[in-house]
Amino acid sequence: MTDTVAKARQLIADALEISADEVDGDASIETLDAWTSLGHMRLILALEEKLGKQLEPSAIVEIANLDDVAAILND
Repeated sequence: MTDTVAKARQLIADALEISADEVDGDASIETLDAWTSLGHMRLILALEEKLGKQLEPSAIVEIANLDDVAAILND
């Protein structure tokens, strides 16, 4: 697992208030019960805080899985 993916896993876990162990490689809005609309907003806020900038609305609605979060962290 790359460092970016590990950071994305932890960011998702913290935002959704779950264990990082629950965020596997296939983690998505479809597979994690905690990834609700409120959880999604907490994730967006955590990403924006980590990056120090606001995300574009079009990017926010496209975030749906672990790989999407890792890609944003890589940008």
